Amino acid sequence: MEHGKSTVQSRLYAAMRGLRFDGADSEHKGHGAAQDRKDGALDKQAVLLLAVQGLFAVANALSGTFVPVYLWKTSQSFMLIGWFTLFQYAVSGLTFWLAGKWVKERNKMNSLRIGVVLSGVFYCSILFLGTSASAYVVPLGMLNGMAAGFFWLAFNVVYFEITEPDNRDRFNGWAGLLGSGAGIIAPWVSGWLITSFEGNSGYRIIFTISLVVYGLAAVISFFLRKRKAGGQYEWLHGFRQLKRRDLPWRNVFAALVAQGIREGVFMFLVGLMVYIATQNEQKLGNFALWTSLVGLVSFWLVGKRLKMKVRKQAMLIGVSMIALVILPLFWSVDYTMLLIFGIGTALFMPLFSIPMTSSVFDLIGATEESARKREEFVVLREIGLVMGRLIGLSAYLLVMSRTNSPAAMTWLLLGVGVMPIAGWWFMLRQMGKRAATVKP
Repeated sequence: MEHGKSTVQSRLYAAMRGLRFDGADSEHKGHGAAQDRKDGALDKQAVLLLAVQGLFAVANALSGTFVPVYLWKTSQSFMLIGWFTLFQYAVSGLTFWLAGKWVKERNKMNSLRIGVVLSGVFYCSILFLGTSASAYVVPLGMLNGMAAGFFWLAFNVVYFEITEPDNRDRFNGWAGLLGSGAGIIAPWVSGWLITSFEGNSGYRIIFTISLVVYGLAAVISFFLRKRKAGGQYEWLHGFRQLKRRDLPWRNVFAALVAQGIREGVFMFLVGLMVYIATQNEQKLGNFALWTSLVGLVSFWLVGKRLKMKVRKQAMLIGVSMIALVILPLFWSVDYTMLLIFGIGTALFMPLFSIPMTSSVFDLIGATEESARKREEFVVLREIGLVMGRLIGLSAYLLVMSRTNSPAAMTWLLLGVGVMPIAGWWFMLRQMGKRAATVKP
């Protein structure tokens, strides 16, 4: 669920920075492909892919924010939610790595469809299990992680192939707007539905709506053409890059791990803390609405104004401020302080995320050889994030096994929230470099 949100935001960051994934091989693009449409226009296949991604984002936004809340209400256990999230992350990373061979050598589109179908099966399982879902958090977490892995791996690769340098920015912009729009509106609608019905009826309604939306996304995906497979998947190609000191991937990987440590806890705990502080799903929906709205405006402004030559300084300000905005929670963990913290995070997050994402994908598209290994490098990037998320989740489980007081949660947020500062340190050499590009 949150993985989808992160990926959509990455598309938006790319659009704001004018990021180009150059070096796409010519085997999937005819020489005159760009001549068949107006410069910068999106063809029908790109529009269809946007439609699938948009529906996937809507379905995730409707229910994803509230799944941890639902599990907590039925179990009253912070440990149980931690185990659910841990297995979700772990299986997502494993799926990325294993499915990479299938996506590269065989059928990308079936991987995309399997991801959509498994997401639908996940919510169908929650509907079927009802209040007993908390007894099956491990298989549910594995199922959701597998769905995310199949979908986002295929989506990232198909996106790379289906666009060209002159229309990627437009695609990224539409993907970011669709995802952000879903993040602003859908959680608010879900919160309103949940509080409008007694018991868990509202949850059943939003989970059912998500299931229907996933089904629609699966149907639309069949109008996407089968993509040509090419090349042989090298299982350990990405990891071999980490052994070479003359390549930047070792530092970049460490920075991704640091980023993942924060994400692993923040992606689910903040929303859960908002619900626990208010005992009201509608206020959680309002929280998501305001923070997403501020985030959208901030990403647009920073992405438009940020120059490559000041990436290092901007990222340092970003990582410092997203850590400092946690401090108000030491006064009180109530809705007002959580909202200040959430808005502050949304305001300064682009200063960290835009340089981070741009620099990593600049590196993937730096040469023709690395572009050919795009599947392997996309997997490597995800493995770094997953490793960080698992470290963050391990810290969460350790703390929750001893105490679940608001003060302990705040210290945990601060502890993992400062980790992006380490990510900034590891990215110092890579930031500011203009990656070499090649024409497809």
